[in-house]
Amino acid sequence: MEDNVLNPVADDQRRSGWALLANTAGVGTTLAMLLIGGGASYLVGVWWTIGMAAVSAIFGAVIGTLTCRVSQSTGTSSTVTSRFHGLGASGSALASLMFATMVICFLALENALLYHGTLFMLGWSPSTANAVVIYGVFTLVWIALALFGVQLVQRTSLLLTIVAAVLMVAVVVVAFSKSSLSAGDVLAFRPDGVGSAEIMGTLASMMGMAGALALTSADFSRYARTSRDVRIMSIGGAVIVNFLVVVLGALLYQAGDTVVAAYLEEPGRAAVAAAQPGATIPEKVQSLAHTNAGAYFVVLAGFLGFLVMYAAQVKAQVINAYTSSLSLTNLVDALIGRAPSRILMVLVANALALLAVWGDILSLLGQLLGALGIATCSLSALLITDFQLTRGRRSGGLVERFNWAGIIALVAGFGVSYYLFTTGIFQLGFLVTLVLTPAIYLALRRTVLRPGTGTSYVKATAALREIEDKEAVAH
Repeated sequence: MEDNVLNPVADDQRRSGWALLANTAGVGTTLAMLLIGGGASYLVGVWWTIGMAAVSAIFGAVIGTLTCRVSQSTGTSSTVTSRFHGLGASGSALASLMFATMVICFLALENALLYHGTLFMLGWSPSTANAVVIYGVFTLVWIALALFGVQLVQRTSLLLTIVAAVLMVAVVVVAFSKSSLSAGDVLAFRPDGVGSAEIMGTLASMMGMAGALALTSADFSRYARTSRDVRIMSIGGAVIVNFLVVVLGALLYQAGDTVVAAYLEEPGRAAVAAAQPGATIPEKVQSLAHTNAGAYFVVLAGFLGFLVMYAAQVKAQVINAYTSSLSLTNLVDALIGRAPSRILMVLVANALALLAVWGDILSLLGQLLGALGIATCSLSALLITDFQLTRGRRSGGLVERFNWAGIIALVAGFGVSYYLFTTGIFQLGFLVTLVLTPAIYLALRRTVLRPGTGTSYVKATAALREIEDKEAVAH
């Protein structure tokens, strides 16, 4: 099991940006992203969904590139990087807690979507026995692959990502060919009563995914050879995940709704229809749209769609299990000064994901994405600010145990922005924290909480390395 959990990645393990793009794109070519795109189209219409997806892709490319550059510089994962930039050795536990929560939630979310898709394919109704069996199998597979098959998944990630992308496009084409609606009708769809509140809420949700992808990409950017490779993986991932997959989700849902409705109305599908929540066919279709993106694959592509849906999800789930264990490892090490067993951390991550499923994470998707957008932007803004403006590119073998300026800035930036978001005062909380977190940090770091204030220095578990120095020698 290749770790590099608390150490910088060696030169012989560095890879090109195109190779790493398979991971950043692969983690987002999933049912969850299709669900986000389809759900957005019901709220604001197809054209607004396309526009918001473009904005989130641009935003994700910029913040992702800047955040990934910091991790590539240190050669460490995003949460370990916060030891050197922004939070300190022990203070990085805060970043680990945020990141682990984010990834475990997505591990749970994808599990729930796969579970409902499996039930639909088999024609089963939700039950405790079905849940125990299906979620149990999922969990065992993710644990086994996260412990012993990460390199295999990474080697096949490009193939699985291409297959998933081709299937997604093919399913959308099939949806249009079978739908009673024309392409113009689908693109023109817009619900009544769309206003600024719905548009800003949709944008906030999409920014949650953009920020999540930026931090996940930072974990892989530690393997990047050069800053150019960072740009390739970050920009490419943002375009594929935050724009293309989201747009495909919007088109799939709007064109596929009539096809799914006709499928459920067939006399031979009575048992399948009865197993879906809702009193009428339209209500059942809406229930599937909000909880079961996999059902669209089954209806439009049959058993083949079901199998490829699984293949597409495997790569994302293994990455989720792996990266969540990275964060949990840094969390424990930052708190007690001892690295725990990676096997234990993988088990803990999957156990927490099952608890999140039990807590009905699908019903909390909107709130989750809004909070993620704020949390990830807060952490990214802090890392970027410290790297570019405070510490710059200096390296050293000692780090502060607690960077109090960064801790206060992160908590205050997230707290104020999340309050504005949840109360409806200003839904674009991620914009507030992008300004507020750096402002608080710079003000504190340059005045009352200068480096070393209220803390001690400890040996770094990993050495900062500046890749550009090696690039300059090479050229």
